Amino acid sequence: MAARALGHAGVTLYEAVVPGSRQYRSLAWQWPGLRGLPRDERGGNWPVVANAALADILRSLYANTSVANLAAVDALEAKLSEHARGRSSHSEVAASARRGAQVARAVFDWSRGDGGHEGYLRNFPPDYVPPSGPGLWVPTPPAFQPALQPRWGDNRPLVPLDCRSCAPDDPTRYSEQRQSAFFGEAREVYDAVNNRTPEQEAIALFWADDPGVTASPPGHSISVATQVLRIEDASLMLAAETYAKVGMAVCDAFIACWKTKYIYNLLRPVTYIQRLIDPAWLPLLNTPPFPEYTSGHSVQSAAAFGVLADLFGDSYSFDDHTHDNRGLAPRRFDSFTAAAEEAALSRLYGGIHFRPAIERGLTQGRCVAEAVNGLPVRRIKRHGRRLGTPGTRRDRA
Repeated sequence: MAARALGHAGVTLYEAVVPGSRQYRSLAWQWPGLRGLPRDERGGNWPVVANAALADILRSLYANTSVANLAAVDALEAKLSEHARGRSSHSEVAASARRGAQVARAVFDWSRGDGGHEGYLRNFPPDYVPPSGPGLWVPTPPAFQPALQPRWGDNRPLVPLDCRSCAPDDPTRYSEQRQSAFFGEAREVYDAVNNRTPEQEAIALFWADDPGVTASPPGHSISVATQVLRIEDASLMLAAETYAKVGMAVCDAFIACWKTKYIYNLLRPVTYIQRLIDPAWLPLLNTPPFPEYTSGHSVQSAAAFGVLADLFGDSYSFDDHTHDNRGLAPRRFDSFTAAAEEAALSRLYGGIHFRPAIERGLTQGRCVAEAVNGLPVRRIKRHGRRLGTPGTRRDRA
C-alpha cells in the first residue's frame, strides 16, 4: 500500500506543476477518469502549488495515520509554504495553494476506483482461502499470518501496462526429491543463511525495510531518489518527474509482482526446509505473509532503480544513507543496477526467497521500468550528456 500511495503522490506532484513548464507535458491523457484538474495554465508560485498538492494528497491517502503524523504534515506544509512564497503576494500564494489542493483532490478521487482504496481495511480478507497442495504456500513462522492482500494484483496500474506483458517464466518445478533442482534451490538458501558472512548479514539487514519499522521497500527507493535529487540540486520539474516516475514504477511493480505471487502460490523456503532438511531451521529475516514467487524486493528495486538509471545514467556512484538514523552504516554503489541487484540478493541472504524469484523478479522489474521510461513526458528531447551526469547543471524548467 505504501507503493500505491507513493505512486499517486508522485502523479499529484507532477500534474500540479507541469503546466508551469515548457519542456514537459501532462500525462493526464493516459488516465481516463481523471477529472477536475485545473484547466488554465496561468502562472503561479509553483513551489507553493507543489507543497499544497503533496500535503493534501498525503492527508487523503494516509487518512488512517496517527494524529502526530498528520500534525507533522501540517507543520511541514506551513514551513515550506512560508519558505516558498518569496516575493509573491498573499493572494497569489493563496491561489497557488488552492490550485495544488485542487489537483490533489482530483487525483485522490480518481484513485478511489483503482482497487486499492482503503486497502488497509482488508489486508487479510476473511473470504480468501489459499489453494492447498504440494509446493503451495502456507502461513509461516513466527506469526503464521494469513495471506496478505491476495487481490492486490488486480489493481489498476498507473502506467497503461498489462501485467501479463511483464510476467516471468514459471518457477522451478516443485519436487521433494533430493536430486531435484528445487531441492538444490532450497539447499542454497539453507547454506546461505547458515554460512553467511558479516557482510552478507549487513546486506540482508540494510535492505530488510520492514514495514512499521522503516519506510518500507518502496520508501527506500524514494529515499534514494531524494538523495540523488539533493546531490544534483535538481529543479522542481526534474524532481517532479523523478518522484512521479519512481512512484509509478514501485506502484506498478507491486501490482505485477502480486499478480504473479497469487498465480503460482509457491511455498516459502522456511516451509520446505523445515519439512525436508532441518525442522529447527529459521531464516535470518522474518518471512512475510504471502507467496514466494516472485520477490517483491527484486521487482520493485529493478523498477525504481531502472527509472533512476534512465534519468541520471546508470553509472552513477552514490552512498545510500537511508538508514543512518537507525544506526546502519551507509552503503556505497557505483551504479543503480548494482544497488538493485544487491537489494534483490539480500533476500537470499535473509533466507526468505529462492534464487529464481530473485533473478526473475529483477527481470520483471526491468520490464516495469521500461514501461515507465517510455512515457512521453517531455516536449523537448534530452540532448548531449544525460541528465544527472555528475558535474552538469539541472534543467530549470
